[in-house]
Amino acid sequence: MRSLDRNSDPEDAVARIPTHAPAMPADIDVSKPSAARAYDYYLGGSHNWKVDRDFGDRVLQRVPAVKDFALENRAFLRRAVTWLAEQGVDQFLDIGSGIPTVGNVHEIAQKVNPRAHTVYVDYEHIAVAHAQQILDTEDPRRERTDVIRADLRDPVSVLEHPSTRRLLDFDRPVALLMVAVMHFVAPADGVDETMARYRDALAPGSFLVMSHFTREGIPEDMQRQAAALEELYADTPNPGYFRDRAEFTGLFGDLDMVPPGVVWLSDWRPDRPYDGDPARTMVLAAVGRKAGTPLAAGRTPPA
Repeated sequence: MRSLDRNSDPEDAVARIPTHAPAMPADIDVSKPSAARAYDYYLGGSHNWKVDRDFGDRVLQRVPAVKDFALENRAFLRRAVTWLAEQGVDQFLDIGSGIPTVGNVHEIAQKVNPRAHTVYVDYEHIAVAHAQQILDTEDPRRERTDVIRADLRDPVSVLEHPSTRRLLDFDRPVALLMVAVMHFVAPADGVDETMARYRDALAPGSFLVMSHFTREGIPEDMQRQAAALEELYADTPNPGYFRDRAEFTGLFGDLDMVPPGVVWLSDWRPDRPYDGDPARTMVLAAVGRKAGTPLAAGRTPPA
């Protein structure tokens, strides 16, 4: 559950964020910055520590574009989820969901279809704890929404988790969201095999939504910011990896690209003009669809 987009009301966002942070898990290392908590800091959130703010300040000094990326990424997520729900998709698996705030995936989807189901997945303790706190108020019985802590590099831990299996029917179309997360997965971590496992789990008619940092096609001054971003994150527990357009497209395997295909974040079905060069976001975005019709009718989310 990522951070505030520029179409959200900041006062509403503050009202919806838990005012009391959950207890810190004993195994959190607050001597090192977290990518999720730093991202929260870029957007003005409060779920971060001094180590994250100090790191975030260093990033913003050398890579001021990171704020634009965060805003545009959030807006892309909102547009994609809205479009998918309007196509009739009522199941969402959001991997790398991040720290929660207003306008989360389940809220966006349920505006279109109140019966939509969502499972959030994150490896960051605090992101999961805050999401659980929100759901304790919104859906205490976890009838339509739940959050699990798992590592996306272990697809079995995600796909076979009891909450995933309880809320999502993989005989029916599912929207798999991997927004701004795959650039934290190293090539040596078996990216191709991991993505193939997720794609294979999806029924025909399912969708894969992704965004990813790239250096290809960005202006020269952004090349310097990209190099700085990679250098800064290399010394954290969450190093980042840039991929070119072909590598990013390859993550979709043989899925059919939904028009407009692989584009810059702000160019995917925009609902407002983008003020500036979209390549300056340094991020590619796309939605792919698994061909065919669902193999079985499956179960329908409860009313």
